[in-house]
Amino acid sequence: MWSLLGRPKVALSSLSSELQQWRGIRVKVLNNNLEQALVFMQRKMQSSGIERLIKREQTHHIKNSEKRVLARKNLERKIRSQDLARKLKAILIKKVRGL
Repeated sequence: MWSLLGRPKVALSSLSSELQQWRGIRVKVLNNNLEQALVFMQRKMQSSGIERLIKREQTHHIKNSEKRVLARKNLERKIRSQDLARKLKAILIKKVRGL
């Protein structure tokens, strides 16, 4: 158990993204270089998915044209998913029947 705690990068690497969401993102500023720290922070935010969560939680007004575009994209995604599920189901039925 102690070896797991002694090397957190190896033992907890799979949990790192989950822990970042609870802890927040921390960035060290080296040599008073704030620009580099901001770039690094933005990269970390993109890789952890926080940026998407923030965009999803925005409460500003969405234009009707944007709503239509989003609705169409969601519908296309749903149809694509249903089509894939239908194809997989047909393949599994053929496999089970031995055809």
